[in-house]
Amino acid sequence: MLKEIRSTIKKASAHQGLRKYLANTAWMFSEQVLRIITGLLVGIYVARYLGPEKFGLFSYSIAFISLFSAISKVGLDGIVVRDLVNAPEKRDAYLGTAFWIKGFGVLIACFGIVEVVTIANFDPLTKLYIFIIAAGLTFQPYEVIDFYFQSRVLSKYVSMCKMTQLFLSSVLKLYFVYTNKDLIWFVAVSTIDQASLGLALIFAYSQQKNKSFYFKFDRQVAKKLLRSAKPLIVSGVMVSLYSSMDRIIIKEFLGTHQVGLYAAATGLTIPMYFVPYLLANSFFPAILSAKQQSQDLYNRRLSTLYKLVILMGLFVGFFVSTFAIQIIDILYGEQYEASAETLKIYIWNFLLICFSAIFGKWLLSENLQRLIPRFTTLAIIINIIGCLLLIPRWSIEGAAIAAVAAQLLPVLLFGIINKHVRSNLILIFKRF
Repeated sequence: MLKEIRSTIKKASAHQGLRKYLANTAWMFSEQVLRIITGLLVGIYVARYLGPEKFGLFSYSIAFISLFSAISKVGLDGIVVRDLVNAPEKRDAYLGTAFWIKGFGVLIACFGIVEVVTIANFDPLTKLYIFIIAAGLTFQPYEVIDFYFQSRVLSKYVSMCKMTQLFLSSVLKLYFVYTNKDLIWFVAVSTIDQASLGLALIFAYSQQKNKSFYFKFDRQVAKKLLRSAKPLIVSGVMVSLYSSMDRIIIKEFLGTHQVGLYAAATGLTIPMYFVPYLLANSFFPAILSAKQQSQDLYNRRLSTLYKLVILMGLFVGFFVSTFAIQIIDILYGEQYEASAETLKIYIWNFLLICFSAIFGKWLLSENLQRLIPRFTTLAIIINIIGCLLLIPRWSIEGAAIAAVAAQLLPVLLFGIINKHVRSNLILIFKRF
């Protein structure tokens, strides 16, 4: 058995194409892990320095811009990569057209931001911070260069650009803390992040010795891209609503101080989400292979994977809930101690995310992906209604409860009304 495994690994490592894909994946994975670890550590350091009030205003401004970011992205990411792979000879037409479509999306997003800020009558300082962060959106059209490198399996160049951006951003934030700078300097880093990444991508593309695509625009290509992107634009807007509305509602009801406390608690949980999704992506081929062999093997592998991630979620949930106060005190300091109760609740979102990561792959394996937008829509509705009802009564703990309910209730409701989902849930409980 061991000889067969070694032989398989040796053959795979000798395959030039596979080695290229593995190296490409390694670069992307390394960049993601580095970004999560660095972002978490530097983010905690900045939060301690700013304090809940200023950190809350900073988090609120970013959440507000996030509501419009999906419009500026225009849902083109995977579509352009796909078309570049299928028709590399049309590279300049696809890149140039996508560039100008994204540019138009940025204009719409910026117009929407100005209109909402004007109507909402924000205070001058909040307006200033929002407009500074919004300025970074103007560099989003250069993301099309990332699509080119993805299509050529050359993501290491993009990873290098993002690592450069991460290094510059981290150094600036640490320097601003060291020199006791005001909040506006940290807000400016958000725009500098976008600008530095855009410039790095431009430089990386120039090294490929390709012709410039910036003045290329094909009307037929534009129609094709926009037609394909429609459902992804809607999906992107929904995700933006889900990820940002809690902080928006907290600010309106409770103020920026509570936003800062809530952002501190959620900031410790969200970076862990990549772990169950990484496991789900890694084992998905094994699940599909088992499904082709026999239903029993398919069920056993699926339930084993559920067990693994759910036990991991339970362990993290119990550990963090037990030591939430100590964790907050050590990482953020006494000024954030009030966020410990929120962390005790919000951490259970990690358990539900662990389940959802595998559940999403099960939906794909059963060709039930049509249910995913319905789950997302229902989760957004539950989260927003939950925040509106619970925040006035239970403060930021109410927002945490709404977040957990938004992950749990859609699965339970679809388990009642959909026989396929119900059978999967019964399988999990029986095997567990």
